[in-house]
Amino acid sequence: MKNYNLQIRKEKMGVLSYDRKAELTEFDETKTGVKGLVDAEVTEVPRIFLLPSPENLNSDQDVSLPTIDLKGIHEDPIRRKQAMEEVKDALGSWGFFQIVNHGIPVEVLEEMKKGVLAFFEQDSEVRKEWYTRDYSRKVVYNSNFDLYSAPVANWRDSVMCTVYPNPPQPDELPPPCRYFTGVLEQSNETRMFYIGVDV
Repeated sequence: MKNYNLQIRKEKMGVLSYDRKAELTEFDETKTGVKGLVDAEVTEVPRIFLLPSPENLNSDQDVSLPTIDLKGIHEDPIRRKQAMEEVKDALGSWGFFQIVNHGIPVEVLEEMKKGVLAFFEQDSEVRKEWYTRDYSRKVVYNSNFDLYSAPVANWRDSVMCTVYPNPPQPDELPPPCRYFTGVLEQSNETRMFYIGVDV
């Protein structure tokens, strides 16, 4: 990872021309993601994370993340249909959304956050075992699911697991995340809600 600093210094001196695909591949092949850059104490943000120009930012834009309220979806078929439409609209316009009143206790969510933080605090060699771009796997850890297609990489790493229709068994999860199996069982009704969403 230290070679990022060297490459950036050479670019500033005009020694290298910028090869975005090569830099993306080099970053991805480390299998350590953004956390690896932080751990390597890079002194400059690699070019793949930089916006082409400040004009691309529109700070005047009022942005509000879609929030879907699941309260009453199991008792009221009209509310359920409305919530499904809200999900469809959010996925079509944003690609993601926030859910409230999902029935998962706050304590469970806090434990999940602790597990994810513990996952990222593991030694990089341990995290590398889970790093993949194969989304057919039950557990996927990588940096930027759209790394090779997005115009700029995001400063983030993700660990995800497929929960439907066959949630992973505890031994299929990274050790710090094995608490999640209880969450998967508790959230069955919430997951079932999404079966009817046609996007």
